[in-house]
Amino acid sequence: MENNKPESQIENLSEVLQVRRDKLSELQKMGRDPFKISKYDVTHHSNEVVDNYDSLEGQKVSLAGRIMSKRIMGKASFMHLQDQNGRIQAYVKRDDIGVDEYKLFKTYDIGDIVGIEGFVFKTKTEEVSVHVEKLVLLSKSLQVLPEKYHGLKDVDLRYRQRYVDLIVNPEVKDAFLTRTKALKALRSYLDERGFLEVETPILNTIAGGANARPFITHHNTLDIPMYL
Repeated sequence: MENNKPESQIENLSEVLQVRRDKLSELQKMGRDPFKISKYDVTHHSNEVVDNYDSLEGQKVSLAGRIMSKRIMGKASFMHLQDQNGRIQAYVKRDDIGVDEYKLFKTYDIGDIVGIEGFVFKTKTEEVSVHVEKLVLLSKSLQVLPEKYHGLKDVDLRYRQRYVDLIVNPEVKDAFLTRTKALKALRSYLDERGFLEVETPILNTIAGGANARPFITHHNTLDIPMYL
C-alpha cells in the first residue's frame, strides 16, 4: 500500500495539471488566450482600497491580482485577490458581467491572475470589497498551489521554489523588503566613501540556484565537494 500511494498521488496531480492545460487550450480556441495580454491598467492596489474606504466608497477602481480563494454561489460568487500589497475580496455577479463571462469565470482556478473593474462597497459582514463589473483573465496558472491549510512548509522546497513561497506565505515578502533596504543603505554608505563594489564567485557546501545544474568542484585541502 505504501509503495502505491506516491504513484497514485502523482497520477492524480498529473490529471489536475492536464485539466488546467485543457482549459487553456479551450480559451485559446475561443480567441481568449490570456498569455497574449501584456498590459492591464491598474488604478489602485488592495491595501489602498481597504485603507481609504471612506473616500473610495462607490467609486470605480481597477485592480489585478491572483485568485487565492473562490466561492461559487449560483448566480453570484465571491473571490479573494492577492496583489503585491495584500488581499481584497471581490463580488462577481452573473447579471453584471454577463452570462458568457460568468460561465468562463466559474472555470477559473486558484492561482489564475485576473483584472477586475468595479465599484467599492462593504458586504453585510463589513468587509471592504469590489463589486465587479468587468473581469479579465490575465494569466492562466498551469501549476497547483499548495493547499490552504498546510501550505508550503518544507524548508528546502521553500528555498528552491521562492516564487511559490512568496505566493502562499506573504510574510516572507517582509523579510525580502527588509534585506533590500539594508543592502541599499549599506551600498549607499560605502558608495559615498568611494568604495567600489565587485562581484566574485562564491563556493558553498550546498548547491544553490533553484533547479539549475550547479557547477561542482572539489576542495583538495578539506577533501569535500563544493558548488559554485
